[in-house]
Amino acid sequence: MDIALYATFWALVPPLVAIILALITKEVYSSLFAGIVVGGLLYSGGNPVGMLNHVFQDGLIASLSDSYNVGILVFLVFLGIIVALMNKAGGSAAFGKWASKHVKSRVGAQLATIVLGCLIFVDDYFNCLTVGSVMRPVTDRQNISRAKLAYLIDATAAPICIIAPVSSWAAAVSGFAPEGTNGLMLFIRAIPYNFYALFTILMMVTLTILKIDFGPMARYEKNAMNGDLFTVKTNISETKEEETETKGTVIDLVLPVVSLIIFCVIGMIYTGGFFDGESFVDSFANSDASVGLSYGSFAAIVFTLIMFMARRVLSFKDCMSCVEEGFKAMVPPITILSLAWSLKAMTDSLGAADYVASIVDKSQGSMMNFLPAIVFLIACFLAFATGTSWGTFGILIPITLKAFPLESGNTLAIVCVAACMAGAVCGDHCSPISDTTIMSSAGAQCNHISHVSTQLPYALTAAGVSFLVYIIAGFVQNVFVCLFVGAAMTIGLMFFLKNVLSENIGEPKE
Repeated sequence: MDIALYATFWALVPPLVAIILALITKEVYSSLFAGIVVGGLLYSGGNPVGMLNHVFQDGLIASLSDSYNVGILVFLVFLGIIVALMNKAGGSAAFGKWASKHVKSRVGAQLATIVLGCLIFVDDYFNCLTVGSVMRPVTDRQNISRAKLAYLIDATAAPICIIAPVSSWAAAVSGFAPEGTNGLMLFIRAIPYNFYALFTILMMVTLTILKIDFGPMARYEKNAMNGDLFTVKTNISETKEEETETKGTVIDLVLPVVSLIIFCVIGMIYTGGFFDGESFVDSFANSDASVGLSYGSFAAIVFTLIMFMARRVLSFKDCMSCVEEGFKAMVPPITILSLAWSLKAMTDSLGAADYVASIVDKSQGSMMNFLPAIVFLIACFLAFATGTSWGTFGILIPITLKAFPLESGNTLAIVCVAACMAGAVCGDHCSPISDTTIMSSAGAQCNHISHVSTQLPYALTAAGVSFLVYIIAGFVQNVFVCLFVGAAMTIGLMFFLKNVLSENIGEPKE
């Protein structure tokens, strides 16, 4: 390859090409593949043969042969099968009817979605697809757009996982901490300074209670109240609830979901050595989320099959037909994820990590107090361009801790680590090639580009508030002052948008 391109801005060109094309064409498959091809051409110096080798051998094939990635794909297929089983048994329809009697407003349906999203903090993939499958019938009955559901799912997936000490994200951050550092304690100390996650959740609740929406989301919500939940149709094959009479009850949705949560937690702590004597917290910190989620989802399938057949809700033949249905429903997100992983491989091979490291190094010195805000912006851009929060953690956290050794007791080190995590979640939240964004679209069964375009103004609003608070944190370094100022800014901005800029969204007319 042309060494002159390595660790330069060119390393970020392939994902930028994919993102720009996706936003222009509204078509994600060809856009991702175009980004991959650009990465291959840059790596090979324009040699077509070298480009093909790099794209397929080092990109697509390498990404799909990575054991962690394969485990995530297995988990997605198993989750699709469980959703298909619940739908065929009538559990989703029964839950929808039950919820329609108890959740009688749009605000109630949205708050219920937020609460469920906050309760499922173990893993963001698990969160996206589980919350989506459970809440779709409820939000559909209240004429809430699929784009709004996708936003609620996405805004409680990564943001809640990044402030939950018992989660796959806490395990990931712990693993990126330098040798000799207690990674989990570092994660816990950074939670109060994780402004983007905290203010996103606050903003989401405030928007819901005030009944406002702005930007493209306002149009989607107006259309939904007139009966059009999609505005732009999705290419995801939705598994429909059975129209015929079934023996399904609410328990046929609740028990599979509860078993999925329990078995996934057990699977994760098992991979972390809990049954070999490790503590619960340490086993989570050392867990392999990919393998643990695969174990847990498979155990949940077995439990669900036994429960349905024992109660004669479904026959064995009906259960087996759900295997194909569940797999089909997950083909679009699996395809997008596979392409997104391949695009990340192209970016890595061009030295994106080294390029970003050089930018952070240049930001030290006279701008020391502004460094939390600078790290936040760099993490936002890197996660947006590459579509990965975890990759951003791996690049920036070690660099940040070199600049601010924890041994010195410098609070600025914790603030900068939190800024890195917050920025990574923010960029991931905005990026159309992010796996969590893709999973949120799949969970809501919403058009992917619709989800990205409607969510972006909301995410940028929370990001703007967070950036200003990180500037304050660089000088004040008092978490209570920062949280108070940030919360006041968030709520005040929501009232401002309601009264001046936003489209007011009320209850649908009878």
